[in-house]
Amino acid sequence: MAKSPAPVPNDTPVASDATAAGKGRATPSRAEQEAARKRPLVADTKEAKARARADLAAQREKARVGMAAGDERYLPVRDKGPQRRFARDFVDAGWHLGEGVMPFMILVIVLTLVPNGFFQYWSFVALWIFILFVIGDMIITSIRVKRAAKAKFGEDRLEKGLGWYSAMRTVQMRFMRLPKAQVKRGQYPA
Repeated sequence: MAKSPAPVPNDTPVASDATAAGKGRATPSRAEQEAARKRPLVADTKEAKARARADLAAQREKARVGMAAGDERYLPVRDKGPQRRFARDFVDAGWHLGEGVMPFMILVIVLTLVPNGFFQYWSFVALWIFILFVIGDMIITSIRVKRAAKAKFGEDRLEKGLGWYSAMRTVQMRFMRLPKAQVKRGQYPA
């Protein structure tokens, strides 16, 4: 069933025949129509670039915070997986000589500025002896991590490079490690 049109109120003026005949503007030329259709594929405005930079900065900050917190989604490939997390927690739970390499090197540099040859010579000897102890600590930590990972995950499922990964983590100072330490000292993983 069709509806009848609504009645037009009497107070509205009726359009004359002169204005109803045309569309009220000239037909655009072909060149004008083509120019109106052309738009850049990517917006080239300053606002769009600034918005894109701000979005990228926000994504980077979110990824940085996620990586520092140990979120698996934001970790690089070398840090992903339960065995790598286990190795990180194992290393972070202990005290290691490697954490003192940088402060010890700064001390040696200060001692080499002393104009006495005795201090200069023996500070370098002490540094090399300390580095040998650090290498020994790295080897022992690597063996302990691999042994504990074998016991937890099984010898046939042990990832390659787990010992090297944990040894390199011992050399970094605790507050500079990424992902950040998730366990307290002495809180070894089960």
